[in-house]
Amino acid sequence: MTRILVVEDDARNRQLYRDVLIPAGYTVVEAVDGESAIPAWREHHPDIILLDIGLPGISGLEVARQIRRSEKHDEHVPILAVTSYTAGDDPEKAFAAGCDAYMPKPVNLEELKTKLEEVLKLAR
Repeated sequence: MTRILVVEDDARNRQLYRDVLIPAGYTVVEAVDGESAIPAWREHHPDIILLDIGLPGISGLEVARQIRRSEKHDEHVPILAVTSYTAGDDPEKAFAAGCDAYMPKPVNLEELKTKLEEVLKLAR
């Protein structure tokens, strides 16, 4: 079963993701902020990370940078950035931080499942 780490500070969004991802066959683990995201990544070894960029404290961009700096050479967990910040160069900032894909909020949940599968296939 594919394990996904959902890093999202909004409890309603986390619930929506669980409601869609668990029936789709994902095992969902969660982090509620940037500070808890890195330990959750290390502990759970997810197959993919769904990462909100607009987190309180440590931003999602910094979380992505820290993960990329900490990965070993044979590791690469795909990161799908989701954010309501969609102006100008925000997608480029996400890619520069190490994210593999980007989706604007509000997220279409069917498109999310499709995007997750696409990103996972590219990573394998």
